[in-house]
Amino acid sequence: MRVADLLQARRPNFSFEFFPPQDDAGVAALFETIAALRELDPGFVSVTYGAGGSTRALTVELVERIHRELEITPVAHLTCVGSTRAELHAVLRRIVDAGIENVLALRGDPPRGQSAFTPEPDGLAHGSELVGLVAGGYDLCVGAACYPETHLETASRADELRWTREKVERGASYLITQLFFDNRAYFDFVAGARAAGVTVPIIPGIIPITSVSQLHGFIARLQAKIPVPLLDAFENRRDNPQAVLELGVAWSTLQCAELLSAGAPGIHFYTMNRSPATRAILSALQAARPWERPG
Repeated sequence: MRVADLLQARRPNFSFEFFPPQDDAGVAALFETIAALRELDPGFVSVTYGAGGSTRALTVELVERIHRELEITPVAHLTCVGSTRAELHAVLRRIVDAGIENVLALRGDPPRGQSAFTPEPDGLAHGSELVGLVAGGYDLCVGAACYPETHLETASRADELRWTREKVERGASYLITQLFFDNRAYFDFVAGARAAGVTVPIIPGIIPITSVSQLHGFIARLQAKIPVPLLDAFENRRDNPQAVLELGVAWSTLQCAELLSAGAPGIHFYTMNRSPATRAILSALQAARPWERPG
């Protein structure tokens, strides 16, 4: 089923993001995680590329397997990194031939060791260009990313909204946000996007912090803004991993409840290939049903 149709039929829609493991044992563990989350009835699951597009083939293989073996709608990530137009078309033909209907089109991050993104010769330089390539040549539902706190390489909020609008104009039928921890960023961004003429669903992307190392690892690299009281609370629990996990789950649950009661179309969970935290949050949300009590 196409994600655009899911978002029309299901409100709220919950979805999960996974990344390709490095070995067979990791793949087996990933499918155990998906099986554990499947009982929560996700609308779709997405599978990312590795750094610099390094797991392109495995991403497509995993999406094909999810499509073939599980009753869950899969979304294949596709990035511009390390790919010519011909290579992108080859991947897209494989996706179509496998019966997959959904692609999340992204520019992608520079490969490790490179500080700036450089397109391949005859490649693409922007996520909006990739959206246009997919939407213009394939019968696929195309999603794209957006950045409530602005992309690291975007100069201003106005530029961020302009890029977002361009992705939609080129064919994106829904947007998924980069992770954030202060809901005001999402609400302000959505208001700005609507004022700029963006009408497609904007799905908030949420990650539960489960360890202090996350704060100083990829979350720090993304420069996601963490409210000072929350950051202090995590640091105060640094020596108690269980307390860190519980706080992360509690904060994300509160975030999601507020987002849903305010009308967000759903939640996209960045799972880090683990199920317990996401299961706890989504189980609580499905029991409390905050979307039925608009805020």
